[in-house]
This record gives sequence, structure tokens and C-alpha cells, in this order.
Amino acid sequence: MEAKLRPARDALAANKFFDGVQAVNAALEAFEDQLRAGNPDLEGVEKMLILRTPHEFLNKAMTEMTDEQKRDAAQGYALRADLLVGLGAAKRAVVDLSAALLLLPGDAALEQRKRDAEAKIAGVVEVNEEKEKGKIPTTIITGFLGAGKTTLLNHILSVNHGKRIAVIENEFGEVGIDDALLQLQGDVTEENIIEMNNGCICCTVRGDLIAGLKKLVKQSVRKQKPLDGVIIETTGLADPAPVAQTFFADEWVQSHMALDGILTVVDAKHIMEHVREVKPEGVVNESVEQIAFADRLLLNKTDLVEPSYLDELELEIKAINKNVTIRRTQNSIVDMDFILGIKAFSLDKVLELVQSDFLEEEEHGHGHGHESSLGHGHDDGCAGCDDASHGHGHGHGHGHDCDEKDCGDPAHGEVKGSKKRHVHDYRVSSVGITLDQEVHNERLDAFIGWLMKDKGADLYRSKGVLAVQGMKQKFVFQAVHMQFSGKPQQEWKDGEKRCCKMVFIGKNLDRKELNDKFAECLVK
Repeated sequence: MEAKLRPARDALAANKFFDGVQAVNAALEAFEDQLRAGNPDLEGVEKMLILRTPHEFLNKAMTEMTDEQKRDAAQGYALRADLLVGLGAAKRAVVDLSAALLLLPGDAALEQRKRDAEAKIAGVVEVNEEKEKGKIPTTIITGFLGAGKTTLLNHILSVNHGKRIAVIENEFGEVGIDDALLQLQGDVTEENIIEMNNGCICCTVRGDLIAGLKKLVKQSVRKQKPLDGVIIETTGLADPAPVAQTFFADEWVQSHMALDGILTVVDAKHIMEHVREVKPEGVVNESVEQIAFADRLLLNKTDLVEPSYLDELELEIKAINKNVTIRRTQNSIVDMDFILGIKAFSLDKVLELVQSDFLEEEEHGHGHGHESSLGHGHDDGCAGCDDASHGHGHGHGHGHDCDEKDCGDPAHGEVKGSKKRHVHDYRVSSVGITLDQEVHNERLDAFIGWLMKDKGADLYRSKGVLAVQGMKQKFVFQAVHMQFSGKPQQEWKDGEKRCCKMVFIGKNLDRKELNDKFAECLVK
């Protein structure tokens, strides 16, 4: 056991706490397999309990453990506790030290370490604040498709808060639309915006997100304009967990960035149906995950439902995340002190109340659908793929941290043991349409009517920028299910190619049908 724990000890000495947790996790998993081989009491017991609920596991396993095995396991738990304290999760560290004491009751050194960890819990806020000094606070904005994230982002970028903020914007879809919907003002310019499309940020190689963060920081240093904050807007199909994990898993990010909080935006009219949707076995419900991870939550579009229904919604939300602070909003308008500089993210809270396996590496593998990859807009330095054929499906398992966009490792298609495996709904896909042509106004109305009436139930999100014959302005539309809004906005610039760009995201989409129907609108 000592040899297997050595990499974790080395990581602890080097302050590489996340890497150390992975190493000690691997040692304890191997120890669990060894115990299972000779203990009939562990037959049928869920794997990984040795990490997730150690007391439950030990109560079943201890009767067959030798004294040497108890000492080995106690060493593993004590080392894991030291690493968790380094990550700022003192409360969870106490759980692991208690497990060590269950194995070695009365051990004076373990009892002292437990008291030290308990003392840190009371001062965890002060300790974490000291650790985060000099780091750039980063906010993750998440929420299901059409909840109002881009509207919120525009609000943040336009309100007078006196902060210099950079944005990483992630879209799921073959055609990038959100960059055209952002209204850049003040200190926020295109150089401070990095757009990542053709993939969900929670499914991509972690290096792409890190590359974007590095570029923003380097730009601010080069121009001597330090950033007051970074906002990561995830795609509506993202699970926040892998994005948040990046702030603990990568040494550079951990040194330069501090996860300030996770803000979830929900659509009051549609959130209930998404939360209660029955997913295929093994498929994550992104709406539930987004609410569960939220430090703050905007219950948005409140004008679309009755006030009494909002009370019901809040009860549903609190059933998922009892500690979240909720603010009711329309058009995502909210005070900045509710979302920026809130110092609300707590690793202990995540481990205890949200996801006990947050610090476990995810299983390699892709589920149904095309592998996720990143295109890039304003960021010509990001590693990514601009192949428009990518992104057709969104059913990936993920978690491998390779240097290549598609590592080709056949093991990444397998599921081993009971490791975490995050799989999106394979029925959800995106269809993008980009054409250098104009549309007839009346025919466009007919197309939109057909879309809302016949396809609205399965369309999570639709948005586009269109060139309408005879109209000087760009016609911008957005839709969530059967709710549609659209109007002419800024004019086409002199020499700018008039074209139509749209993206549709939903379940069971028929690519040919959408393309054929839209073709009927075109000016021939």
C-alpha cells in the first residue's frame, strides 16, 4: 500500500492537491478490489463506497480486514484528508480522518489531525480568502437552453459596475449565433471575448478551456489592463461539474483563477418540464445538475407564469438545492452584487450536498453522437476544430484529458468498474443552416409558424440572424419551444455579405426536413 500511496505523498509535498487526490483514490480503489476478492459481505455492494461513503463501506468490510490492512487503509484516508485540506475541503477531510480513526481507534496522531481539520472548518472562509488573494475571480453562468444566459451576459456587459470583465462564451451548435447577439460596450471589446462553438464545454478536452483562460490573462498583462473578473457562459446543455473541476484539476488555473461562484439561470415557464423529464438510463439531466450546483439562481421570465406558480417552482428548486439563494427576475435584470464578487463557491458544500464524487476522475468514453470539439471565433489561438460537420450529436461520455482533440484511444469507448461517466441525451442534437442568400418576408413568416406549431415541443432552442429581402437591418430571432421573439436590429454594414445563419437545438431533429422547409423561404 505504501508504494501505491507514494505518488500521492509526492503530490502533497509539491502542493499538487488535486493530482494527489487522484493518486490516493487509485490506491484506495485497488485496496477495495483486494478486499472484495475475499469478503462475501461485500458482494452486491456498490463499488467506490470506499471513497464516497467510507463509514458505510468500513462497517461492511472491517470484520474481514487484518490489522495490517486496517493500518494501510487508515494511512490512505489520512493522506487523502491532508490533500482535501489543501484544496480547501476541511469538512470532508474530517470525514476521511474519522474513517481512519474507525480503523485505528484511539490513535493520538490521527485524533490531533482531526482536531486540526475541525479547527480549519470554523476559519475556512478566512483561509480560502487568503489563498485566493491575487487570483482573478471567475463566475460560471449556466442554465438550460433559452433560460436567458446571453440576455444576462448583455446586462452584465452594459451596466455601469466599473469592472473590467472578460468572457468565455460556449455554444452548442454547428453555427455560432451568440457572438452576434452580444452587445459589447465600455471596456469589453472583441479581444476580451472568446467564443467556443461546435461542442459542449463540459465534454471537450479540458485544455481548450484552459487555453482560453490563459489567453485572456496574457492579453490583460500585455496591455497592462488587469482583469477584475472572468465570466464563463456555458452551453445550455452543459453539466457544470467538469467546468468547475477545472479550477482544482489544473495547476495554472488553480494558481491564477479563483472560482467565485456558479450562477444558474432558469426559465420559469419551461424549467419544470425539463427537471421532470424522464431521461434514458445513465443519461444526465442537465437541468437538475445545473440547479444542484448553483450558488445563486435567477428564476427568470417570471412575467410568463402566474405568481402562485413561482412559489411552486421555488419549492421544486429547493428540493434539489436547499441552500441556493434565489432571485426572481425578468429579462435577466439583476443587481451586480448578486452575481459578481460573491465568494460563494464551496468545495465542501459540493462534496457533501451535491456530488460526493466531484474529485474523482471521470470514465473515459464517448456515448452516442459525434465527439465534441471546439470551434473558435474571436480566439484564433484556441486549439479547436472549425469543421461544421462536428457537433451533430450531443451524447458524449467524457472526462479524458488528452492533448489531442480526438485521441483515438479505443479504451475511451469502454466503461470500467463504477467510475463516473457523464453521458448526455443522445436524442438531442443541433442543426445549423448558413446560406449566402436572402429570404422572402412572407415565406419566412410561414416557416416560423410551421416551426413553432409543428416542431416547438421538441425544439429546446432556436436562434438566427437573417437577411430579409428589402430590409436594411439584420432580422434577429430567438425561440424557446413555442415562444418566439424577433425583430430587425443593427443594419448590415457596407460591403458585409448578406446571409442567413440559424441554429436549432432539440430532440429528434430531422436535418433534411428543416433544410428543405427553410429553402422554401429563399429568394431564388
